[in-house]
Amino acid sequence: MNDSIVNQEAVTLDDCIQHAKVVLDEQIAHIKSKKYDFAPQFKEMTIQLYLVGVMWQFYEKHDSTEIAREKAFSTLCSMMMKDGIKPKRAQKQVDFLKRISKLEDGDHALAIAIGHESSPGDESLAEVFDHYVDEIGVSGSVWRHYDLGKKIILFGGLLTGFAGVWFVTIFLPESSDIFILAFGLLTAFLFVASVSVIGLLIYRIKFKKRKHPDIPPAA
Repeated sequence: MNDSIVNQEAVTLDDCIQHAKVVLDEQIAHIKSKKYDFAPQFKEMTIQLYLVGVMWQFYEKHDSTEIAREKAFSTLCSMMMKDGIKPKRAQKQVDFLKRISKLEDGDHALAIAIGHESSPGDESLAEVFDHYVDEIGVSGSVWRHYDLGKKIILFGGLLTGFAGVWFVTIFLPESSDIFILAFGLLTAFLFVASVSVIGLLIYRIKFKKRKHPDIPPAA
């Protein structure tokens, strides 16, 4: 009897994952032509929350609303592991999604709410992303500038530090090792600080001024 229940739960889980993948493939086909430019992390997180909503709807055919919602998160974790993600990383991501799945006022996050209300043939995932098109904080442009800035700070700081050490070694050969190291660290710090200030100014001028008012959450 117990084996039969376990087998049935495994079949239901596999059916839910297959259903979610079919829905996702259909929705991805709809958004390809829209050429959204979002930060990769935001896009991945939004799709995962949307899939939780889709899975939640699937499980409601078998269980109560709250149980179905919890099963949706555990099934997403199983789906991620089946796709090759390590169990600890998958569980950590699902725990994070759980924390942000409800807003302070108790409403469900937009992606989950729309995924839960989705129906075959609609463009519900595009509807989710359309809400964030003008949100500067999740744009791909900001992410690319941030990623480039990190590389400039890392490699530029290292090169500037080595240049400072080289300068003291060549032109002040009698300097102590501590002074040489301190001078190298100082030049690296000055480079990092100046690039960071320039980056913040660029962000304020180019991005922050264009920021639109926050979009109210979905009910």
